[in-house]
Amino acid sequence: MNIMHKSSQLMAPVSLVKASGTLSRRRFVMGAASAMMLASLPFTQSVLAASLRKGLTTLSGKVFDLSIDYQTVNFTGTDVRATVVNQGIPGPVLRWKEGGSVTIRVKNNLDVSSSIHWHGIILPANMDGVPGISFAGIEPGETFEYNFTLGQSGTYWYHSHSGFQEQTGMYGAIVIEPKDGDPVAYEREYVVMLSDWSDEEPESIYAKLKKQPDYYNFSERTLVDLLGDISANGLVNTWHARSMWNQGRMSDRDISDVTGYTYTYLMNGNTPEKGWQGLFRQGERVRLRFINSAAMTIFDVRIPGLKMTVVASDGQNIQAVSVDEFRIGVAETFDVIVEPQVDNAYCIFAQSIDRSGFTYGSLTSDLAIKPLIPAMDPVAVLAHRDMGMDMNKAMEGMDHGSMQMDADMTKAMEGMDHSAMQMDMNKTSATGLGLAGYGSNNEIKHIASEFGPQVDMRAMSPRSGLTDPGIGLRDHLRLYKRRVLTYADIKSLTPTRDKRQPSREIQLHLTGNMSRYMWSVNGIKFADAAPLELEFGERVRITLVNDTMMTHPMHLHGMWSELETGDPDFIPRKHTVIVQPGSSISYLVTADALGGWAYHCHLLFHMPGMFRKVQVKQA
Repeated sequence: MNIMHKSSQLMAPVSLVKASGTLSRRRFVMGAASAMMLASLPFTQSVLAASLRKGLTTLSGKVFDLSIDYQTVNFTGTDVRATVVNQGIPGPVLRWKEGGSVTIRVKNNLDVSSSIHWHGIILPANMDGVPGISFAGIEPGETFEYNFTLGQSGTYWYHSHSGFQEQTGMYGAIVIEPKDGDPVAYEREYVVMLSDWSDEEPESIYAKLKKQPDYYNFSERTLVDLLGDISANGLVNTWHARSMWNQGRMSDRDISDVTGYTYTYLMNGNTPEKGWQGLFRQGERVRLRFINSAAMTIFDVRIPGLKMTVVASDGQNIQAVSVDEFRIGVAETFDVIVEPQVDNAYCIFAQSIDRSGFTYGSLTSDLAIKPLIPAMDPVAVLAHRDMGMDMNKAMEGMDHGSMQMDADMTKAMEGMDHSAMQMDMNKTSATGLGLAGYGSNNEIKHIASEFGPQVDMRAMSPRSGLTDPGIGLRDHLRLYKRRVLTYADIKSLTPTRDKRQPSREIQLHLTGNMSRYMWSVNGIKFADAAPLELEFGERVRITLVNDTMMTHPMHLHGMWSELETGDPDFIPRKHTVIVQPGSSISYLVTADALGGWAYHCHLLFHMPGMFRKVQVKQA
């Protein structure tokens, strides 16, 4: 249906302001105790009045001038130098029109090279904004002019692709209006940008991770946890379960590399102490355009008291699905419709995947009404399935409880050569990875791989990640009556465009050595890897196997990743796909974009190693 909509945003004027008061940001965002305290009472009017909430500026038209500058910001009580676009964090929302052409002149006022990548936008390779692949970068004092035509609509974003500048504030939203009217009905809309900020220089964070990968992890198992496990499962079972993790030099709390210890989580540039606010009027349907523009943080989002109808994923319209909660990987976008009731205030709550902190906003009909902020969920604990070692299949028919099974498996594994147990996943068919029904009877492409000291584990029995809500969300329907979005729920609103069967399949392993903080694809870091070559026009299946215990959001530039979610007639198109720990996922790619393209994990500090160049050539 073709329905007109309004996009008015009753917001405070854009302003970068210092955090008010003396409350320490680390004390504010860390730990369940802080969240419980916040959950017990709404923020008072005096606290809200003490800090000005920041909205987003919007630029629209066909020609844009953007400047990249240094600017002093203060999110935590400390003045820190940031890199910003048009003097703001986030940068301005760019509003474009499908079918038109845009010109963006980007002036670099930094003292180092910079760039802007238009994330999720299908455009010529030389306009993609990746130094060393798309172009040389924008040198200090220079202006680069981007020109391209818009063949899509939806919610996207932009960010620096130079060094670690993205972490220091270089990002902003893109909204492309459909040329033929929007199939989604709504009366008001807001962009909701989630991000993470640190007063530390990103180079310092990276250096600490290289020396001590768990430097920022303060959720490790304690003596109290050990005593609790012994009480619940017995000494022997607990001993064996702990022994396996210790022998592998792994932690079952290894969920996020960088946590709320150094990060302040932001919503539209606002700290949790301030909170972002959006107004609505009676009877309005509100479209919230969620964008995860964080450097390293995966968020879980919910709005207590409101159902969310997910209508778009990565800018592409999908068949509407009603949920209570969704996980948004770094660089993903989700559009949801909510129907709030007047005389109420709703908390838009986004907690980090490791539960080390949160950010929030409020959707309210009256600024005098304040939302209750919920407690963060418990910290999740990784299981054998997250190591790609799920033994349920191997032990089908046996009567074991989950803890006893873990203990029995640990006994069986003690003293064994774990390297001998590693499966050669390059010989595993797609149907063996839970992807039956897509007719993969073509030879799997063997990509050069090395699995030596730079790889500390392999997924022995990876599950499909389609129906898995993810670590920390799997029991939410049972425990809290909250339905969590999964990839299996996502179906395109329009029929699949390219219905050809893939001519070949490429399997790639996401690999790493956590103790050395080394990340790679097939055990080979980017600097040593040959490009992945595709023939122009061919249809291929890419299957990703996550051999690590970390969640990796993988982003292919320049072409759609058509996620195989179970219905070949309505395959959703995405630009970023989460690959769960110890799991596999597959998508189809039509190589319709000539040139060189980046393909990488979007966790900023994983990117230097877990990166490939994709080269699309004429046949």
